Amino acid sequence: MRRKWRLGPGYRIAVFLLWPLMMAFTKRDWQGLENVNTDDGGIIVTVNHISWFDPLVISHALWDNDRPPRFLAKESVFRVPIAGAIIRSAGQIPVYRETREAVAAVRDAITAVNAGECVVVYPEGTITKDPDMWPMAGKTGAARIALATGRPVIPMAQWGAIDVIRPYKKELRILPRKTMHVRVGKAIDFSDLADLPMDQATLEIATNRIVDAMTALLAEIRDEQPPAERHRPGRRRTSGSNDGEVPA
Repeated sequence: MRRKWRLGPGYRIAVFLLWPLMMAFTKRDWQGLENVNTDDGGIIVTVNHISWFDPLVISHALWDNDRPPRFLAKESVFRVPIAGAIIRSAGQIPVYRETREAVAAVRDAITAVNAGECVVVYPEGTITKDPDMWPMAGKTGAARIALATGRPVIPMAQWGAIDVIRPYKKELRILPRKTMHVRVGKAIDFSDLADLPMDQATLEIATNRIVDAMTALLAEIRDEQPPAERHRPGRRRTSGSNDGEVPA
């Protein structure tokens, strides 16, 4: 029996329009989605970002598993005519990057998680700029939400959306049908961090665990070995570990 979610009209419109299209024009390889329903409380889903198409992939997988997602999305998308109104009505959470209002997104996400919602966070903050499309070093927003709420962080990885829309390309290659691969892991253990101050060091440890978990799931999908060091925009990759090197 599906839960009774309080969804705005924008959410219902989006589902009505997009769910049939995703069913008709994509194939699905989903594994581990039982992990988003280990209890009825709020969760934070963290996922890699590879394409403008992948929010539809993530939404499809979560909706079909009774976890309608609330995304943290760039404020600019809320100003797009018609689509912006639907997104706002659907209860998505605007992120004002590099402004004093940026903290409001984390605050609103905490409120949503505490209310039992499924909040989706892209730890990288943008489509990856890694030349091989692996997750970049993460930002600390997801860790802040997790440590503030004590609710589970569920790592997810997805692959296939770039076959529909390549990174930063204005295109739609919907045919022939592409397979959307989704892997979901078990909740990440932060129990050793619960009594620590929520300072930069603690947030970096938590963020690194989140990105590690996403990367491991993506490696399973791709059957490839990820790089030893995560990409950081503006920096060249060097040999060595990436432990403890996660920016705020």
